Amino acid sequence: MPNLPSAKKRMRQNVKLRARNRWRKDRIKQAVREFDEALQSGDKAKAAEQLKLVYKQIDQVAAKKTIHKNTAARRKAGLAKRLATA
Repeated sequence: MPNLPSAKKRMRQNVKLRARNRWRKDRIKQAVREFDEALQSGDKAKAAEQLKLVYKQIDQVAAKKTIHKNTAARRKAGLAKRLATA
């Protein structure tokens, strides 16, 4: 346990930030799952529409620096490739 007041404050902040970051990443995972479901159903139009929403989520999370911008680009490229091959 931290002893210094500033360390105690950092610990409190880290708990909040961790929860916020996990929430943001979970939103991405949920959007990707919905994209996968649309892809599995064979509806390319719905999957393409869902891909736009996934892109938006990924870009927002990368803008907040929860994930790195290169990680965001890599995930988006992989999703686009999955749509193209489906």
